[in-house]
Amino acid sequence: MTTDEQHIRTLIERWAAAVRAGDLDGVVAGHADDIVMHDVPENLHGIDAYRKAWPPFFAWLARGVAFDIASLDVTAGADVAFAHALLRCGPVTDDLGARLRITFGLRKESGRWVVAHEHHSFPIGDQGAAEAEVRQVHERWYAGTAAKDLDGMMAAIAEDVVSYEQDAPLQHVGVDAVRQVCERGLAAAGDAPITLSNPDLKVLVREDLAVSWGLDLVRVGESGESWSRGTRVFERRDGTWVMVHQHLSVPYDPATGKARTDLRP
Repeated sequence: MTTDEQHIRTLIERWAAAVRAGDLDGVVAGHADDIVMHDVPENLHGIDAYRKAWPPFFAWLARGVAFDIASLDVTAGADVAFAHALLRCGPVTDDLGARLRITFGLRKESGRWVVAHEHHSFPIGDQGAAEAEVRQVHERWYAGTAAKDLDGMMAAIAEDVVSYEQDAPLQHVGVDAVRQVCERGLAAAGDAPITLSNPDLKVLVREDLAVSWGLDLVRVGESGESWSRGTRVFERRDGTWVMVHQHLSVPYDPATGKARTDLRP
């Protein structure tokens, strides 16, 4: 093994350790400012987009997910190199775990190696990995909501989405219509912190279609809390999961005809 290959191997191993530790600065270190990442759910350009992609993934790992290098091969030239790796990326209780595939493209800048390209993917036939991808989409929604990042919240919404929201009209067609609903929700929260979660989310995946369902919990500030029912349908398009349909509702009291927003699971 050459010295350059050893340096690159160490760089990637430190990167993986930083991911496991949730160390954002450690993950970003050693990456070029103009990095292009083909991530599992989307493509990202530039170091700022790369940095923003990781916190939701850290939250997913914290639920008990492994991120361990199973194999790593490095080939280095004078100033350009590539590496490919298989990582165990799945529940720590699963001895096999889903295998995440990563290809790294590197170049030498001022005598040091930096990662200029990363390509992450799971095999399309791996239903466990596909479910993990869909759950990552949800985690990024949760992170985008907490950050009040409207663009981040819309990133995985299909242009032709049809959403049955809790307010009129009967259906909201297109990503711009959904964006307006979310924008009103963030504006209503004002300066108060807002969080979205689904504590018992269920996900079912078959090839390029997926459905998720569960009870959405929205908290605004210290006291505002509401539960509602959410069902979402996803399609994998060009290697990326996008939401094509959403159905949100709260039960109503047949005696009064009023929505029961006070119900708790």
